[in-house]
Amino acid sequence: MAVTAKMVKELRDMTSAGMMDCKKALVEADGDMDRAVEILREKGLSKAAKKAGRIAAMGLVRTAFSEDGKTAAIVEVNSETDFVAKNDEFINFVEKLAKLALNAESNDMDAFKAMAFDEGSTVGEALTALIAKIGENMNVRRIDKVSGDVMATYIHGGGNIGVIVAAEGADNEENKEALKNIAMQVAAMNPQYVSRDEISEEELASLGKITLESALNDPFTLPKPILNGLLEKVHDVWGEEDLSILAEKRADKSSNFNYLPNLL
Repeated sequence: MAVTAKMVKELRDMTSAGMMDCKKALVEADGDMDRAVEILREKGLSKAAKKAGRIAAMGLVRTAFSEDGKTAAIVEVNSETDFVAKNDEFINFVEKLAKLALNAESNDMDAFKAMAFDEGSTVGEALTALIAKIGENMNVRRIDKVSGDVMATYIHGGGNIGVIVAAEGADNEENKEALKNIAMQVAAMNPQYVSRDEISEEELASLGKITLESALNDPFTLPKPILNGLLEKVHDVWGEEDLSILAEKRADKSSNFNYLPNLL
């Protein structure tokens, strides 16, 4: 399949990898965009592949708690520019929507936009009025809410990434702090699963391959005497398959075996 400049640009926008790296990945993948993303990840060249699943828009995320602290809601409202996202009226609008989302019966956007916002107006009508007043298109993209014994929320940096974490257990400051730390990691890493049990065998195999190949290509040095010493120490705990991979990579002269700290 012929690789076009448009395809290269699309892959670059998805991954932030270099233009030539994107082109080579597309050629190797015979034009398959998903496979090209995997190739870049395996080579450690994809700096932002996770962006592929995100909306390309400015805006804000806000959260709200119920009075008893056992339920939290989150709302995302998009705008065209960062300037509008910093507008006080827009911020107040999003914060009010987060509180309204606590009473939403589902995540259905049509139903949410039909909810009362102010006396005599719905969420949808209030949104239309704000668009007319500010002069920029906006969209209530999604809402969600969750309940639990103990809750924590986190809004990242500029306010366009938000996380709610709920858990079973005592509602105390220690647990809230632990959940907030988890929420910060979720915001940073965008994990797709809560536990390994949720991952299919096919996806697990794919992630394993990507992790191994990216580790082998990671440009991070470790002095070879230290590396060899560490490898000798783990022989007793590695399985036959691990040792087989190690032997294969050591014998492969094309592998940059000096750069393997992540493999450990």
